[in-house]
Amino acid sequence: MSALYRNLAREPEFEYQMRLHQTYLSPFPTRVRLVLYAKNIDVEFVEPPGIHDSRESKGNYLAVNPIGRVPALELDDGRVLPESEVICEYLEDAFPQPTLRPKDPWQLAQVRLICRLCDFYLVMAMVPLFTASAQKRRDWNSERIDSALAEVRKALGYIEHYIGRDGYAVGRSLTHADGALVPLLILAFEWAPTLFERKSPIDELPHLASYWASIQKDPLASRVIAETRDAIAAAQRPRNVTSA
Repeated sequence: MSALYRNLAREPEFEYQMRLHQTYLSPFPTRVRLVLYAKNIDVEFVEPPGIHDSRESKGNYLAVNPIGRVPALELDDGRVLPESEVICEYLEDAFPQPTLRPKDPWQLAQVRLICRLCDFYLVMAMVPLFTASAQKRRDWNSERIDSALAEVRKALGYIEHYIGRDGYAVGRSLTHADGALVPLLILAFEWAPTLFERKSPIDELPHLASYWASIQKDPLASRVIAETRDAIAAAQRPRNVTSA
């Protein structure tokens, strides 16, 4: 049963029952959780089957979200909204305080730009790495992995150019850009180099390195970072035993 949904950041006018279908391993629900935490919204988290294991059926989740991916926000009346960026925008419109959208048009454009660079360049560059991670080590293609890592480095270079210089992705407070970027930097700076035994690109990206050091001091960002690191560690434990 869904938990009582309540916006604690202001005097609630309505009561909601909502669910976020998500996993802690995927970077996309992470940006939604950051918004929920920032707005102090209580939503039940539900982990659908088959999201990270293609051998497992997604079962009834396809009736909730026929796209079959996470996240999906299920409203109290049964309507379902997929896609992390769309969900974040909905939450901003429905519950505008406190906001993670800058009022300044230029800064808002920068938020949308970094989100777009994350979704269209950095994520797509990582797809071959996600594919390889599901394989046994003996089946890895080193050339493809190196090529993918080079594309990741290129995408990071785009973000390096636009990243804010005041401790956050844009401006001096959390925005949706941080929600999009933070989980992907865990993958780019920590997960991929560790799994594929390559050097982390962080030393080549001074602005992103400075951002990464600063953003981890933010309590809400550090919360989702810890959740993601824990999920990655949990997912890799059995793999370390069976891979060869």
